[in-house]
Amino acid sequence: MNYRFYIPLIIGLLLSGFSGYAQSAKQKELEAQRQQKLREIKQINALLSTKKKEEKSAITLIEDINLKVNVRKNLIRITNEQANLLTREINANQKEITSLRTQLQELKDDYAAMVVKSYKSKSEQSKVMFLLSSSNFQQAYKRLQYIRQYRDYQKEQGEAIKLKTKELQELNIQLSKQKEDKQKLVEENRIAKRELEGELKEREILMASIKADMGKFASQIKQKQKEADQLDKEIDRLIAEAIAASNKKAGNKSSAGKFVLTPEAKKLASSFAANKGKLGWPVARGVIKGKFGKTRSLTDSSIEVNHSGVKIATEKNAEVKAVFNGVVSSIHIMKRGNPTILIRHGDYLTIYHNLSKLYVKKGDKITTGQVIGEVFSNKITGETLLDFRIYKNNLKLNPESWLAKN
Repeated sequence: MNYRFYIPLIIGLLLSGFSGYAQSAKQKELEAQRQQKLREIKQINALLSTKKKEEKSAITLIEDINLKVNVRKNLIRITNEQANLLTREINANQKEITSLRTQLQELKDDYAAMVVKSYKSKSEQSKVMFLLSSSNFQQAYKRLQYIRQYRDYQKEQGEAIKLKTKELQELNIQLSKQKEDKQKLVEENRIAKRELEGELKEREILMASIKADMGKFASQIKQKQKEADQLDKEIDRLIAEAIAASNKKAGNKSSAGKFVLTPEAKKLASSFAANKGKLGWPVARGVIKGKFGKTRSLTDSSIEVNHSGVKIATEKNAEVKAVFNGVVSSIHIMKRGNPTILIRHGDYLTIYHNLSKLYVKKGDKITTGQVIGEVFSNKITGETLLDFRIYKNNLKLNPESWLAKN
């Protein structure tokens, strides 16, 4: 039997199936990222537009616009990646269609040749004569086997033609859908770029207005950083006190800077660490407005701003939820400041600052998702910002890498 068409057919189906799966998985991943950025932009618009522009300070407006600009740039980049991937998939599918058409034509030609050969053999009468003319039983048996194999091969060729035809039709439908998806992405990107241009112009106008009174704004930024530094010192002190008190209770005073853990605390810490990247957000709706670490001021690049956590913009009167099981280590209220809650999870701590209401007290056992307070809303700027931090012992960690994708 001639199997020359089946080996490349099987190999081709396997390879195209694997390649198609890989590309489809990548497209799904990019689409999930794109939808995430669209949700972020929607949340930013909803959460940062509660006050009229004229009632906000220029610095706050620039921070708001800059947040949208960064998210929209990422959206455009992801959409470009999707469109480029679709282009590669379309090109690959077009090549596959050409190959399938060639294979289909070869199968049809081969099948037509078999039909002609079968017709010339005068069907069943010729087959009987072919068997009867055998010189012995063994030869007759072999000829019978040949007739059966030839018949089966004809049937297989017919099925192969059906399979190839169906595959070609499905690939054409897929190609048409890919072209529609690409056109839609290109159009959405065009709209996103126009919106980005508008936001960049708005930021440029605001920056120009700030330059006229740079000294005033620089003073405001430095004052904010001074207050942030004072808060950092207070939190460092609270953590040091919590470590010292815990270790003293455990009968170990020498291990400075680190919690001495009981078996139960070790288990809790291990469980907390295992949830990195999966912790629930401390507010129901929010976007990260201030990122962790050192950055340059948006209005004055000569000034360095340092965040020991992340600042999450949320809605007015937003409830604050504990991100994991633990115990309230301490509650602190600074002079001219808003309350801070420290929750201990073994040798990890989560810190919730800038609250207006407290629903827990020191020593309370807390469960994941439990409401522990409300975020403070600034009546002047209209902002509702939660300062959220994560520490391991006295080491600052980036909360953004611990929280689940919002």
